[in-house]
Amino acid sequence: MKLVYASASPFVRKVMALMYETGQVDQVELMPVMTTPVSTPPEVRAANPMGKIPALIRDDGPALYDSRVICRYLDDRGKGGLYPDDTLWEILTLEATADGIMDAAVLMVYERRVRPDHLVSEDWVEAQWGKVSGALDALETRWMDSLNGPLNMGQIAVACALGYLDFRHDARNWRAGRGALDDWYAVFSERESMKATAPA
Repeated sequence: MKLVYASASPFVRKVMALMYETGQVDQVELMPVMTTPVSTPPEVRAANPMGKIPALIRDDGPALYDSRVICRYLDDRGKGGLYPDDTLWEILTLEATADGIMDAAVLMVYERRVRPDHLVSEDWVEAQWGKVSGALDALETRWMDSLNGPLNMGQIAVACALGYLDFRHDARNWRAGRGALDDWYAVFSERESMKATAPA
C-alpha cells in the first residue's frame, strides 16, 4: 500500500497516528506530494478525483480517500479496536468534530496563502475561527468523558486537530478558558504516535 501524503496536513497526521497505534507503519509506503486547492499534482488526482490528501493506494482494490474512510479501513485491517461498537456513534461524532476544526483551520491558512492579498477576506477568516472556537468549547464542555476514556479514534483526531492549531494558529491561543482540554492534550501529545507524526 502507498499513502499519498504531506506531513503538514492534520488529516494525514490522523492516518499516520493510527498507523503507529495499530503497528502498520512499516506496511505502508509514503508518497510525499506538494498540493494546494489551486495546484494538484497528477498523482494526487489519480488517487483521489477531488485532488485531496490523504489517499491510500491499495494493491487489492481502488484507492481510498477521505481520512475517515482510510482510518476505518486501516483500523479494521490492523484490528486496532479504535471504533468500538458500544460507543461507535460518539466516537464518529467526536472524530467529525475534530475534522470540522481541521477543515476550518486549513481554510484559514489557504485564505491567506492562496488568494491575492487584496482579495483576502478577514470576515471569512474570522468566521472560520468562530467554527473552531465553537467546536473547542463543545469539546471542553461536552466531550471530556469520551476524551478521558479508553483510546479511540475520536481522541486521536482531536489531538491532531489541536496539534494543527498549535502549528498554524498558535497566536489564537486556543487553550484560553479551556483548561480541561489543555490538560488532556498535554498528556495525550506525549504518546509515541503523536511525537512521531508531529507536523513539519
